[in-house]
Amino acid sequence: MGLRITGFVLLCTALFIVATVLYRNSGRADIPLVFAPSQILDATWMRYRDAYVEKSSGRTVDPMRDNVTTSEGQSYTMLRAVWLGDKVTFDQSWKFAKESLQHKDDSLFSWLYGKRSNGSYGVLTDKGGSTSASDADIDIALALIFGYSRWQHPLYINDARAIVSDIWEKEVIEINGTYYLTANNLGKTSTTNTVLLNPSYFSPHAYRIFAKIDPKHPWMKLVDSSYKVLQKSIVSPLDASHGSLPPDWIALNKKSGALSPTYQTNLSTNYGYDAMRVPWRIALDWQWNHDMRAKDVLGHMVPLADSWAQKGILTATYNHSGAPVETYESPAMYGGAIGYFMLTNPNEAKKVYTNKLVYLFDPDTNDWKRRLSYYDDNWAWFGIGLYNNLLPNLSVNLPTTAYSHKP
Repeated sequence: MGLRITGFVLLCTALFIVATVLYRNSGRADIPLVFAPSQILDATWMRYRDAYVEKSSGRTVDPMRDNVTTSEGQSYTMLRAVWLGDKVTFDQSWKFAKESLQHKDDSLFSWLYGKRSNGSYGVLTDKGGSTSASDADIDIALALIFGYSRWQHPLYINDARAIVSDIWEKEVIEINGTYYLTANNLGKTSTTNTVLLNPSYFSPHAYRIFAKIDPKHPWMKLVDSSYKVLQKSIVSPLDASHGSLPPDWIALNKKSGALSPTYQTNLSTNYGYDAMRVPWRIALDWQWNHDMRAKDVLGHMVPLADSWAQKGILTATYNHSGAPVETYESPAMYGGAIGYFMLTNPNEAKKVYTNKLVYLFDPDTNDWKRRLSYYDDNWAWFGIGLYNNLLPNLSVNLPTTAYSHKP
């Protein structure tokens, strides 16, 4: 009996000590708190909305670039809003995109909007701002399809169908029986021998959905060609000693379909802030559709694994061969690269997720530990969502009316 009482006293004493220690350290950053990944997405979305989305207009601004707005920025806001069920922000963002960015003669979007030299605001035509960017066109259309699936507003699907059709007509080129997504609406009709491609714009996960609402165009063939071009662009030397990582930009010969560097100094073959989106988009296609080509393509990107294994970091930019170009780290790089690690090494994916993405979040303030740039904020958020399978394919709930291609 005495031993039982003594054991009970020791247990109570130990529990008291543990409780005291936890209480005294409750404010320390090195004592982790338990929180759900959905909390990160919800909380940082609200902060992002306050910091980067104008309440009066629904315009997404980039303060680091003189408060310009890009069609990409509007698309990211719309995707995040529809995934989180924020209809107010979704509608405001779409309203701005439709009224201020959408072309008058087609359904695509001008890529750059901001303050003009005369003080007025509008599309920055003097900087080529009226040109479309096919990634933003795709993401806006996908967001609208998801919006229709979530809220059943018929205008969403009608607008989406018009955009999807014009993406094909204006931004997809056919060469020797193969279809390619070009970077914008200029290359298809230009008289040059090559057309500009950005591999990070390729979105097989979206094309499969577009095929459902736009059956008159062969979107599944674009899925096939995207995987082929991705793989070829990764393994081809281009302007490097050998290939290892997707390039930011490449040129496509309009007659032969051969790939080459663009040789424009501002459009390199580096794996940087454009190409870092490739593993995220391809991993999303795997997550939604389990296409084995996703694993095959990402399996070539070994320099990311090597850099992580050797240094425990990924730098912001690599050259096409996989050698670091920069020495600093970028949250956006980890948000994109998490897709590579998820499909090639789940154990390392967990480390990248924990040490480089979750690490950015402070549960005490319910915000990022430090203010992230517009781009880093988006891609850290997308990476966290992808890792936790919190970016669902909302089109699986599309009403049957979505499959009618009548106006």
